[in-house]
Amino acid sequence: MHLKRILLHSATLFMLCVPTAEAYGGTNPSYSRTLRVNYTFSGNSKETYIFLDDLNFFDGWAGRNVNMNRLCLEGNGQITMRDEVTGDTLYRTSFSTLFQEWQNTEEATKVSRSFENVFLLPMPQEKAEVEVKLVNNYNKVVATLRHTVDPEDILIRRTGTNPPEWKYLHNGGSPEECIDVIIVPEGYAASSMDLFYEDAGKAVSSLLSHEPFKTMQNRFNFLAVELASEDDIVSSPKNGVWTETALSSHFSTFYSDRYLTTSRLRQLHDHLAGIPYEHIIILANTDIYGGGGIFNSYTITTAHHAQFAPVVVHEFGHSFGGLADEYYYDDQFEQYYNSETEPWEPNLTTLVDFDSKWKDMIPADVKQPTPVPVGTPRDRMDENQRLEVAKLPPIGLYEGGGYLSKGVWRASFDCRMHTNLYPEFCPVCRRSLERMIRFHTEEFSSLRDN
Repeated sequence: MHLKRILLHSATLFMLCVPTAEAYGGTNPSYSRTLRVNYTFSGNSKETYIFLDDLNFFDGWAGRNVNMNRLCLEGNGQITMRDEVTGDTLYRTSFSTLFQEWQNTEEATKVSRSFENVFLLPMPQEKAEVEVKLVNNYNKVVATLRHTVDPEDILIRRTGTNPPEWKYLHNGGSPEECIDVIIVPEGYAASSMDLFYEDAGKAVSSLLSHEPFKTMQNRFNFLAVELASEDDIVSSPKNGVWTETALSSHFSTFYSDRYLTTSRLRQLHDHLAGIPYEHIIILANTDIYGGGGIFNSYTITTAHHAQFAPVVVHEFGHSFGGLADEYYYDDQFEQYYNSETEPWEPNLTTLVDFDSKWKDMIPADVKQPTPVPVGTPRDRMDENQRLEVAKLPPIGLYEGGGYLSKGVWRASFDCRMHTNLYPEFCPVCRRSLERMIRFHTEEFSSLRDN
């Protein structure tokens, strides 16, 4: 499972990720500390509120140092930090949240709840205004919060002075130039740290075997941190198992058995303060199938299931690349994608603004929509059906995706974002991931503010 992203927008920003610079690098040396902002998002299916909890900081900045005032994908929400005096945009980022997903559950029609949310920003040198926005599935802003950050504020707590032990599993370069991904153990007792490092190595190997990560691996750092849990397994409510773990994660999120998440984001980031990290992969010590991936928040997956290797790549496609799920369940779930709004995710379209997606990649002789010869899931196809599918064009306009069999289209018949059986990302997903990597590591002169 994964975060069921339901909040959409006019996807004009996707094209902003097109690289125009060939040179790698370009850093901003002015940021030397990380500001951590802790929020509470709360409400129900009809109401949304944003509350500021507190601020803290630690030395070092491992986030991007290029395209600081721009977005690559709009996500389900955005944070913008502006200089208080000049109004200049200092930094922007976008995200999705577990709270916004929960708002579309049946429970949210009956009760209000609150969710922790944590974001990392570069510490400004002077007073700055931070603005947080959340949007709904019609791309309408439903909540906004503005507050001032004074870097001299004595109540911004210093953290990270004594971080846990950690080490590089793959070192592509300095934290200032690379995308820093930290791998975190969940449900590994102290006696199981060797097992965790072995599992973390498998996760890195799986990611770097897939394009474009393989070719662009010099732009990534992968780190692993020692974080022991009291119990040597994660919680499984369906089985009546509740355990004491470092991140308090559990299966059955929103009563979906496979959906493994943690809502304790402050707890997670407390453990990581002082380590150079930007993106997070959590490995759960269990053989139960499940996991989740939340854009610019975290990936979590189970390390000992037989499909661990493809699943960790799939979920990282969500959390790092902002890619949507391309599978569907014959519409047994509610409609997450509004027919009047183009999805912000780059690998799905409702045809509202298809020009901004992969229309440029479809050969002229490929029909749109692209017909398929069979309606059988790949894992139940016979040999003749597989041969017919192999003849399909690699890029087209295939109906079905984002949990819906009608009204949403994907780029390829199969992809890592569609099934665990397919060995790679489709060409459209690969292009999207490459653009995201370049956005983090290259200055793009053609990008415009928005």
